[in-house]
Amino acid sequence: MSSATTLPSPPVASAAAPSRSLTWQRWLLWAVLIAFAGFFLAPLYVMVVTSVKSMDEIREGGLLALPTALDFSSWGKAWSTACTGADCQGLQPYFWNSVMIVIPAVLVSTILGGINGYVLSKWKFRGSETMFAMLLFGVFMPLQVILLPMSQVLGWLGIASSVWGLILVHLLCGLPGTTLFFRNYYAALPDELIKAAMLDGAGFWRIFVRIVLPLSTPIIVVCLIWQFTQIWNDFLFGVVFSGADSKPVTVGLNNLANTTSSVKEYNVDMAAALIAGLPTLIVYIVAGQYFVRGLTAGAVKG
Repeated sequence: MSSATTLPSPPVASAAAPSRSLTWQRWLLWAVLIAFAGFFLAPLYVMVVTSVKSMDEIREGGLLALPTALDFSSWGKAWSTACTGADCQGLQPYFWNSVMIVIPAVLVSTILGGINGYVLSKWKFRGSETMFAMLLFGVFMPLQVILLPMSQVLGWLGIASSVWGLILVHLLCGLPGTTLFFRNYYAALPDELIKAAMLDGAGFWRIFVRIVLPLSTPIIVVCLIWQFTQIWNDFLFGVVFSGADSKPVTVGLNNLANTTSSVKEYNVDMAAALIAGLPTLIVYIVAGQYFVRGLTAGAVKG
Protein backbone atom coordinates (compact mmCIF):
# COMPACT_ATOMS: atom_id res chain seq x y z
CA MET A 1 0.00 0.00 0.00
CA SER A 2 2.75 2.48 0.85
CA SER A 3 4.54 1.89 -2.44
CA ALA A 4 1.30 2.43 -4.37
CA THR A 5 0.69 5.89 -2.86
CA THR A 6 4.20 7.27 -3.43
CA LEU A 7 4.18 10.26 -5.81
CA PRO A 8 6.82 10.48 -8.55
CA SER A 9 9.51 13.15 -8.11
CA PRO A 10 9.31 16.21 -10.41
CA PRO A 11 11.48 16.20 -13.54
CA VAL A 12 14.31 18.45 -12.34
CA ALA A 13 16.52 18.01 -15.39
CA SER A 14 13.83 18.96 -17.90
CA ALA A 15 13.04 22.17 -15.98
CA ALA A 16 16.67 23.26 -15.96
CA ALA A 17 17.08 22.93 -19.72
CA PRO A 18 14.75 25.84 -20.69
CA SER A 19 16.55 28.04 -18.15
CA ARG A 20 19.92 27.41 -19.82
CA SER A 21 18.38 27.96 -23.25
CA LEU A 22 16.89 31.27 -22.09
CA THR A 23 20.28 32.37 -20.76
CA TRP A 24 21.96 31.73 -24.12
CA GLN A 25 19.19 33.59 -25.92
CA ARG A 26 19.63 36.54 -23.58
CA TRP A 27 23.39 36.64 -24.14
CA LEU A 28 22.86 36.48 -27.89
CA LEU A 29 20.32 39.30 -27.73
CA TRP A 30 22.71 41.47 -25.72
CA ALA A 31 25.53 40.77 -28.17
CA VAL A 32 23.40 41.79 -31.15
CA LEU A 33 22.16 44.94 -29.42
CA ILE A 34 25.68 45.98 -28.40
CA ALA A 35 26.93 45.39 -31.94
CA PHE A 36 24.17 47.55 -33.41
CA ALA A 37 24.72 50.25 -30.79
CA GLY A 38 28.46 50.29 -31.52
CA PHE A 39 27.82 50.52 -35.26
CA PHE A 40 25.35 53.37 -34.72
CA LEU A 41 27.59 55.31 -32.30
CA ALA A 42 30.82 54.85 -34.31
CA PRO A 43 30.37 58.09 -36.35
CA LEU A 44 29.72 60.07 -33.15
CA TYR A 45 32.86 58.59 -31.61
CA VAL A 46 34.92 59.56 -34.65
CA MET A 47 33.51 63.10 -34.57
CA VAL A 48 34.27 63.59 -30.87
CA VAL A 49 37.76 62.11 -31.08
CA THR A 50 38.68 64.05 -34.21
CA SER A 51 37.40 67.34 -32.76
CA VAL A 52 39.89 67.18 -29.86
CA LYS A 53 42.95 66.30 -31.97
CA SER A 54 45.43 68.64 -33.60
CA MET A 55 45.80 68.54 -37.37
CA ASP A 56 49.29 67.00 -37.07
CA GLU A 57 47.91 64.14 -35.00
CA ILE A 58 45.02 63.64 -37.44
CA ARG A 59 47.46 63.30 -40.35
CA GLU A 60 49.79 60.92 -38.51
CA GLY A 61 47.33 58.80 -36.51
CA GLY A 62 44.45 56.51 -37.31
CA LEU A 63 40.81 57.47 -37.60
CA LEU A 64 39.75 55.55 -34.48
CA ALA A 65 42.85 56.27 -32.39
CA LEU A 66 42.42 58.17 -29.15
CA PRO A 67 44.16 61.58 -28.92
CA THR A 68 47.50 61.69 -27.15
CA ALA A 69 46.56 65.11 -25.73
CA LEU A 70 43.23 66.91 -25.68
CA ASP A 71 43.18 70.00 -27.91
CA PHE A 72 39.99 72.09 -27.73
CA SER A 73 41.25 74.91 -29.93
CA SER A 74 39.18 73.60 -32.85
CA TRP A 75 36.01 74.13 -30.80
CA GLY A 76 36.87 77.77 -30.19
CA LYS A 77 37.69 78.29 -33.84
CA ALA A 78 34.48 76.59 -35.00
CA TRP A 79 32.47 78.82 -32.67
CA SER A 80 34.02 82.23 -33.30
CA THR A 81 36.67 82.48 -36.04
CA ALA A 82 36.10 79.78 -38.69
CA CYS A 83 35.25 81.09 -42.15
CA THR A 84 31.86 80.41 -43.73
CA GLY A 85 32.48 81.81 -47.18
CA ALA A 86 33.77 85.40 -46.89
CA ASP A 87 32.52 85.75 -43.30
CA CYS A 88 34.93 84.56 -40.58
CA GLN A 89 32.79 84.70 -37.44
CA GLY A 90 32.32 80.97 -36.99
CA LEU A 91 28.99 79.36 -36.13
CA GLN A 92 28.12 81.85 -33.39
CA PRO A 93 25.77 84.17 -35.36
CA TYR A 94 24.05 81.22 -37.06
CA PHE A 95 23.58 79.47 -33.71
CA TRP A 96 21.83 82.49 -32.18
CA ASN A 97 19.69 82.86 -35.30
CA SER A 98 18.45 79.30 -34.76
CA VAL A 99 17.72 80.06 -31.10
CA MET A 100 15.65 83.12 -32.09
CA ILE A 101 13.76 81.03 -34.64
CA VAL A 102 13.19 77.93 -32.51
CA ILE A 103 11.84 79.42 -29.28
CA PRO A 104 8.82 81.37 -30.62
CA ALA A 105 8.03 78.85 -33.37
CA VAL A 106 8.00 75.92 -30.94
CA LEU A 107 5.97 77.68 -28.26
CA VAL A 108 3.33 79.19 -30.58
CA SER A 109 2.85 76.04 -32.67
CA THR A 110 2.47 73.95 -29.50
CA ILE A 111 -0.08 76.35 -27.99
CA LEU A 112 -2.13 76.58 -31.18
CA GLY A 113 -1.90 72.82 -31.71
CA GLY A 114 -3.22 72.25 -28.19
CA ILE A 115 -6.20 74.54 -28.79
CA ASN A 116 -6.90 72.93 -32.17
CA GLY A 117 -6.74 69.42 -30.70
CA TYR A 118 -9.02 70.44 -27.85
CA VAL A 119 -11.63 71.85 -30.24
CA LEU A 120 -11.46 68.97 -32.74
CA SER A 121 -11.80 66.29 -30.04
CA LYS A 122 -14.11 67.76 -27.40
CA TRP A 123 -16.00 70.62 -29.12
CA LYS A 124 -16.78 69.09 -32.49
CA PHE A 125 -18.83 71.12 -34.96
CA ARG A 126 -20.18 70.58 -38.45
CA GLY A 127 -17.21 70.12 -40.77
CA SER A 128 -14.70 69.54 -37.97
CA GLU A 129 -13.72 66.13 -39.33
CA THR A 130 -13.16 67.63 -42.78
CA MET A 131 -11.01 70.36 -41.27
CA PHE A 132 -9.00 67.76 -39.35
CA ALA A 133 -8.50 65.75 -42.54
CA MET A 134 -7.18 68.86 -44.29
CA LEU A 135 -4.79 69.54 -41.42
CA LEU A 136 -3.72 65.91 -41.49
CA PHE A 137 -2.92 66.27 -45.18
CA GLY A 138 -0.43 68.97 -44.20
CA VAL A 139 1.54 66.43 -42.13
CA PHE A 140 2.28 64.23 -45.14
CA MET A 141 2.57 66.91 -47.84
CA PRO A 142 6.09 67.19 -49.33
CA LEU A 143 7.73 70.39 -48.13
CA GLN A 144 9.12 71.14 -51.61
CA VAL A 145 5.57 71.77 -52.82
CA ILE A 146 5.13 74.87 -50.66
CA LEU A 147 8.46 76.59 -51.39
CA LEU A 148 7.23 78.83 -54.22
CA PRO A 149 3.82 79.82 -52.76
CA MET A 150 5.35 80.38 -49.33
CA SER A 151 8.06 82.64 -50.75
CA GLN A 152 5.36 84.71 -52.47
CA VAL A 153 3.37 85.00 -49.24
CA LEU A 154 6.46 86.08 -47.30
CA GLY A 155 7.15 88.69 -49.97
CA TRP A 156 3.60 90.06 -49.73
CA LEU A 157 3.93 90.26 -45.93
CA GLY A 158 7.29 92.01 -46.19
CA ILE A 159 9.17 89.46 -44.04
CA ALA A 160 11.04 87.55 -46.75
CA SER A 161 14.68 86.65 -45.96
CA SER A 162 14.21 87.47 -42.27
CA VAL A 163 14.06 85.65 -38.95
CA TRP A 164 10.35 86.49 -38.67
CA GLY A 165 9.70 84.86 -42.04
CA LEU A 166 11.39 81.64 -40.92
CA ILE A 167 9.42 81.69 -37.67
CA LEU A 168 6.15 81.96 -39.61
CA VAL A 169 7.13 79.16 -42.01
CA HIS A 170 8.07 76.74 -39.23
CA LEU A 171 4.98 77.68 -37.22
CA LEU A 172 2.62 76.94 -40.11
CA CYS A 173 4.38 73.73 -41.11
CA GLY A 174 4.48 72.44 -37.53
CA LEU A 175 0.84 73.22 -36.76
CA PRO A 176 -0.64 70.10 -38.48
CA GLY A 177 1.68 67.81 -36.53
CA THR A 178 1.00 69.37 -33.14
CA THR A 179 -2.74 69.38 -33.86
CA LEU A 180 -2.61 65.66 -34.68
CA PHE A 181 -0.72 64.86 -31.47
CA PHE A 182 -3.05 66.86 -29.23
CA ARG A 183 -6.23 65.71 -30.95
CA ASN A 184 -5.37 62.03 -30.55
CA TYR A 185 -4.32 62.57 -26.94
CA TYR A 186 -7.47 64.50 -26.00
CA ALA A 187 -9.68 61.92 -27.72
CA ALA A 188 -8.58 59.44 -25.03
CA LEU A 189 -9.67 61.77 -22.19
CA PRO A 190 -13.13 60.92 -20.76
CA ASP A 191 -15.91 63.11 -22.16
CA GLU A 192 -17.51 63.02 -18.72
CA LEU A 193 -14.85 65.46 -17.45
CA ILE A 194 -15.98 68.08 -19.96
CA LYS A 195 -19.68 67.45 -19.39
CA ALA A 196 -19.32 67.65 -15.59
CA ALA A 197 -17.45 70.93 -15.88
CA MET A 198 -20.12 72.33 -18.20
CA LEU A 199 -22.81 71.38 -15.68
CA ASP A 200 -20.88 73.33 -13.06
CA GLY A 201 -21.00 76.40 -15.31
CA ALA A 202 -17.46 76.29 -16.72
CA GLY A 203 -16.97 77.60 -20.23
CA PHE A 204 -14.66 76.77 -23.13
CA TRP A 205 -11.48 78.45 -21.85
CA ARG A 206 -12.02 77.64 -18.17
CA ILE A 207 -12.35 73.94 -18.94
CA PHE A 208 -9.26 74.05 -21.14
CA VAL A 209 -7.08 75.90 -18.62
CA ARG A 210 -8.31 74.32 -15.37
CA ILE A 211 -9.04 70.72 -16.44
CA VAL A 212 -7.51 69.78 -19.80
CA LEU A 213 -4.12 71.51 -19.59
CA PRO A 214 -3.11 69.96 -16.24
CA LEU A 215 -3.65 66.53 -17.85
CA SER A 216 -1.64 67.43 -20.95
CA THR A 217 1.94 67.37 -19.64
CA PRO A 218 3.03 64.21 -21.55
CA ILE A 219 1.78 65.41 -24.94
CA ILE A 220 3.09 68.94 -24.37
CA VAL A 221 6.56 67.49 -23.82
CA VAL A 222 6.19 65.41 -27.01
CA CYS A 223 5.26 68.45 -29.09
CA LEU A 224 8.03 70.61 -27.62
CA ILE A 225 10.69 67.99 -28.35
CA TRP A 226 9.27 67.15 -31.77
CA GLN A 227 9.03 70.76 -32.90
CA PHE A 228 12.41 71.70 -31.45
CA THR A 229 14.12 68.84 -33.29
CA GLN A 230 12.35 69.50 -36.60
CA ILE A 231 13.06 73.24 -36.59
CA TRP A 232 16.61 73.11 -35.27
CA ASN A 233 17.68 70.43 -37.77
CA ASP A 234 15.89 72.01 -40.74
CA PHE A 235 18.06 72.87 -43.73
CA LEU A 236 15.57 73.22 -46.59
CA PHE A 237 13.63 76.21 -45.26
CA GLY A 238 16.80 77.73 -43.84
CA VAL A 239 18.59 77.78 -47.16
CA VAL A 240 15.54 78.87 -49.19
CA PHE A 241 13.89 81.53 -47.00
CA SER A 242 16.81 83.03 -45.08
CA GLY A 243 18.82 86.13 -45.88
CA ALA A 244 22.42 87.07 -45.19
CA ASP A 245 21.72 87.89 -41.53
CA SER A 246 19.07 85.25 -40.77
CA LYS A 247 20.67 81.93 -41.76
CA PRO A 248 20.20 79.13 -39.18
CA VAL A 249 22.97 76.97 -37.80
CA THR A 250 22.46 74.15 -40.35
CA VAL A 251 23.14 76.54 -43.22
CA GLY A 252 26.14 77.96 -41.38
CA LEU A 253 27.52 74.45 -40.84
CA ASN A 254 27.11 73.64 -44.53
CA ASN A 255 28.89 76.86 -45.53
CA LEU A 256 31.71 76.19 -43.07
CA ALA A 257 32.26 72.61 -44.28
CA ASN A 258 32.23 73.68 -47.95
CA THR A 259 34.51 76.70 -47.56
CA THR A 260 37.75 75.97 -49.41
CA SER A 261 41.11 76.82 -47.89
CA SER A 262 44.71 75.77 -48.32
CA VAL A 263 44.43 73.14 -45.57
CA LYS A 264 41.23 71.23 -44.79
CA GLU A 265 40.76 71.36 -41.01
CA TYR A 266 38.77 68.24 -40.19
CA ASN A 267 38.92 68.88 -36.46
CA VAL A 268 37.18 72.25 -36.92
CA ASP A 269 34.51 70.69 -39.15
CA MET A 270 33.83 67.95 -36.59
CA ALA A 271 33.68 70.44 -33.72
CA ALA A 272 31.25 72.61 -35.72
CA ALA A 273 29.02 69.60 -36.42
CA LEU A 274 28.96 68.72 -32.72
CA ILE A 275 28.13 72.32 -31.76
CA ALA A 276 25.25 72.32 -34.25
CA GLY A 277 23.88 69.00 -32.98
CA LEU A 278 24.48 69.51 -29.26
CA PRO A 279 21.13 71.21 -28.40
CA THR A 280 19.00 68.40 -29.86
CA LEU A 281 21.26 65.80 -28.25
CA ILE A 282 20.84 67.44 -24.83
CA VAL A 283 17.06 67.68 -25.28
CA TYR A 284 16.75 63.96 -26.05
CA ILE A 285 19.07 62.92 -23.21
CA VAL A 286 17.14 65.02 -20.68
CA ALA A 287 13.57 64.41 -21.88
CA GLY A 288 13.75 61.36 -24.17
CA GLN A 289 11.87 59.07 -21.78
CA TYR A 290 8.98 61.55 -21.55
CA PHE A 291 8.87 61.73 -25.35
CA VAL A 292 8.24 57.98 -25.68
CA ARG A 293 5.65 57.96 -22.88
CA GLY A 294 3.74 60.91 -24.27
CA LEU A 295 3.85 59.65 -27.84
CA THR A 296 2.07 56.43 -26.90
CA ALA A 297 -0.30 58.05 -24.38
CA GLY A 298 -3.03 58.73 -26.94
CA ALA A 299 -2.57 55.57 -28.95
CA VAL A 300 -5.49 53.65 -27.46
CA LYS A 301 -8.31 55.79 -28.76
CA GLY A 302 -8.89 58.37 -31.51
